[in-house]
Amino acid sequence: MDKDTAPTQKNRVLQTMRTEIIEWVNFLAVFLVGFFLFTTVLYALFYIPSGSMRPNLEVGDRFVTSKWAYGWSRYSLPWGLARILPSSDKRLFGRLPRRGDVAVFVNPHNNLVMIKRVVGLPGDVIETRGGHLYINDRMVSRTFLRLARYRDHHGQIHTAQVYTEKFPGTQRPHTIYEFSDHYTLAGWSPDDSGPFTIEDGHVFMMGDNRDNSNDSRAPDGPGQIPLENLVGRARTVLFTIARCRHEIGLDCPKPRLWRAL
Repeated sequence: MDKDTAPTQKNRVLQTMRTEIIEWVNFLAVFLVGFFLFTTVLYALFYIPSGSMRPNLEVGDRFVTSKWAYGWSRYSLPWGLARILPSSDKRLFGRLPRRGDVAVFVNPHNNLVMIKRVVGLPGDVIETRGGHLYINDRMVSRTFLRLARYRDHHGQIHTAQVYTEKFPGTQRPHTIYEFSDHYTLAGWSPDDSGPFTIEDGHVFMMGDNRDNSNDSRAPDGPGQIPLENLVGRARTVLFTIARCRHEIGLDCPKPRLWRAL
């Protein structure tokens, strides 16, 4: 090989490598900025880690949340960036959720991301008596469907009463689980709790698996949720990865794909 051509070829290889590295860096930068804006402003993907929203959301469901549904706050930012920003109750283009919405929010006590159903709005009085939900001293109507037996993600078997429940002012009912109408936990009962008067700028959240949900009723739950802590409204279950075993006498949900909430 000619002594003069060897350095030239080496320089060309190095130049090509530099060009490719720069192109990849530019691509990743554009991708990350685009992803950041998309998941901050429009939509984000979450998954269900527990059974507190059964039977409407199962463990392992991957669902899409619309970030713009209630406006934007610091909690709209992805990757937990809200923790490093100063506290603020401001919300850009803020809108009040509708009763019955399934909403994602950040627990104000421990910064965990949670999902529950919006039950109480500012000024409402929420109470449970004998397993029945009362909103502003009016009992919410429910209709018994059947009994369901299922194995939870901890391996325990539960028997639940399945009801449809319809909130006042909503167009369609939703389904809930109740273990009993007089279920008790350590030091309190989810079936006899309250009354809770919802503060201005807050909402009251409850899980659809009423006796197995650490929600706004629970002494160690998230309490009333400030509107700034809302992340968005759950819209659609894209798919689920977790699958239960088919066991005689136990419910095993079918695979879920692109199901509206």
